[in-house]
Amino acid sequence: MPLPGPCKYPVQVGFSATTRRFPHAVDRNRIKRLGREAWRLQKQELYDHLRSESRQLAVFLIYTDKKIAPFSVVQDKISVILRKLQKAES
Repeated sequence: MPLPGPCKYPVQVGFSATTRRFPHAVDRNRIKRLGREAWRLQKQELYDHLRSESRQLAVFLIYTDKKIAPFSVVQDKISVILRKLQKAES
């Protein structure tokens, strides 16, 4: 979703894990921490692309799996999401 006004960063991102699937807060927090770290390590290419086009995005990612995936899997999925976002904004 394009943002209405100027913002410090080209992408605002949020992460969520549902209480229904993960009743313990420690599990939800771990999932969100894994997602944020995977995003942080890979976001630069999308940021550069959006800055070159003077565009901004707001993204909200919801974890829907029934178990906590290892970091490598989360990182691969975030990579796919970033590529799709970059392709959609081209």
